[in-house]
Amino acid sequence: METMVRPSNGFLSALSADDYDLIRPHLRITDLPHEAVLVEAGETLKRAYFLHRGVISLVVELAKGEHVQVAMIGRDSLLGTFSAMGDASALNRAVVLIGGTASVMDLDRLRAAADQSSSLRTMLTRHGLAVYAQVQQTAGCNAAHPVESRLSRCLLQIHDLSGDVRLLLTQENLAQMIGARRNSVSLVANTLQQANFIHYSRGHIQINNLDGLRQTACECYATVKAQYDRLLGSR
Repeated sequence: METMVRPSNGFLSALSADDYDLIRPHLRITDLPHEAVLVEAGETLKRAYFLHRGVISLVVELAKGEHVQVAMIGRDSLLGTFSAMGDASALNRAVVLIGGTASVMDLDRLRAAADQSSSLRTMLTRHGLAVYAQVQQTAGCNAAHPVESRLSRCLLQIHDLSGDVRLLLTQENLAQMIGARRNSVSLVANTLQQANFIHYSRGHIQINNLDGLRQTACECYATVKAQYDRLLGSR
């Protein structure tokens, strides 16, 4: 019988009792400050992060120095799925987009636990596939859809991942999220504010109308959510 309440993370909550017991002794709680860089692309990721609160942004750097977000990880998943199953070198920069807390453990420990349990490996694979599906959809979305639809999609995703309607996001954060210029983000954020879908002031966003954002967002929001529901169960 388990005597310890599990942290409020979707991955940890979904584990069987036996799988959770494999990793529980190695978990510790840490704060994730806003804009903290957890790993740079090409570096070795040394820890897995199971978020309780907050959002981690996976970012690629382009040749001219621009940074573009390709996926986000929140309280339903973890950072480190691919590294736990293979090469520990990070494919992307991982930076804290929304500050919060997480359970962390050494990736070597998680890798060793996965070697002992096929069900734990299956869970890691499904979470990795969910992130990969988000990366694919984000690439298509940023190439094909208007800035307003992309921003609405990202705000909805952040709400789902963090559970919060009050978000600390600069114009630079928003521009990275949707692969747009800051002046375009400013114009679109103003449009959403005039519609009373959000209130935006000095890097603080208050989501006022989720239904309005859903109507404005492109189909990519629903597509990614459906993939997550299929792979991970209803969020």
